[in-house]
Amino acid sequence: MANDKARKGAETPGDKKGILLETGTNEFEIVEFSIGKVNYGINVAKVREVIQRVPVTAMPQAHPYIDGLFTLRGKAIPLVNLPRCLNVMSSGEKTKNIIVTEINNYSIGFLVENVSRIHRISWKDMEPAPEVGDQSRVVGIIKMTDRIVLLLDFETIIAEINPEINAKLTTVEEVAADIKTLRSDVHVVVAEDSAMLRDLLVTTLHDSGYRFVRDFGNGQDAWDYLRNLASKEGPIENHVGVIVSDVEMPKMDGHRLLKLVRENERLTEVPFVLFSSLINEEMRLKGQSLGASGQISKPEINQLIGLLDNLIFGAPIKKPNED
Repeated sequence: MANDKARKGAETPGDKKGILLETGTNEFEIVEFSIGKVNYGINVAKVREVIQRVPVTAMPQAHPYIDGLFTLRGKAIPLVNLPRCLNVMSSGEKTKNIIVTEINNYSIGFLVENVSRIHRISWKDMEPAPEVGDQSRVVGIIKMTDRIVLLLDFETIIAEINPEINAKLTTVEEVAADIKTLRSDVHVVVAEDSAMLRDLLVTTLHDSGYRFVRDFGNGQDAWDYLRNLASKEGPIENHVGVIVSDVEMPKMDGHRLLKLVRENERLTEVPFVLFSSLINEEMRLKGQSLGASGQISKPEINQLIGLLDNLIFGAPIKKPNED
């Protein structure tokens, strides 16, 4: 695997194989790296590999965070100067590693000072980031024995750099008023830890006609809410019609949330869609094994809404002028 280079000094291959095969355990792995005196983390599932700093070709009129392009196996990849993005003081000589990622089907590198090791932790041990300002790019904090590791919101950083992602999250096909009326009766539960992406997703669902949306910033809060709905009388579809969840979230991840929903007698038949930047072949197999009704890679909001229509109404809703 490409990101095996990032695992030097981590678990043995046998241990690694075991965690990859497990589903719904609420565990994940992070690559820890540093910039200045601060320790950060990124989910291993987002990392293709870690390489030494390489020459970069500058790009005219590039986004301020972008240093330029570098070549990896014949492919030109943008390089984000992460110290500049985070407004963290860093010596240019210390930025010696590039974390190469694939997020939202978009390859991009992040320049950092030093990549240390991999940690396996439980999502329940990661706390949501405290509210410290609108520009915070931290989605969670992990308390180690002797330090705190900040889990960064890489999706938001990429969305700032690549406007096409925001456009795909906010642009939906127009439908007739009667279709929006049908959608307005459906209770949608959303779990997404990125505040920016959650706001975009909820607003877009509202605009498409799904007006009754209850959103949560982590899987645990979503599960507490769903478990309460399951205790109410009447058909469950009167309380929740569909669940849309990210995979990577503090306290409880989307796979664990899906597992609990499928094990609950009242909730087991509720459509559950994973909407995540981590939908690759391995993650898709995990979602299928847990009973996901569908899996859509961010930021394809039109695909998501089409899937919701299909799951709720039995078939995709026809658009205007369709026979």
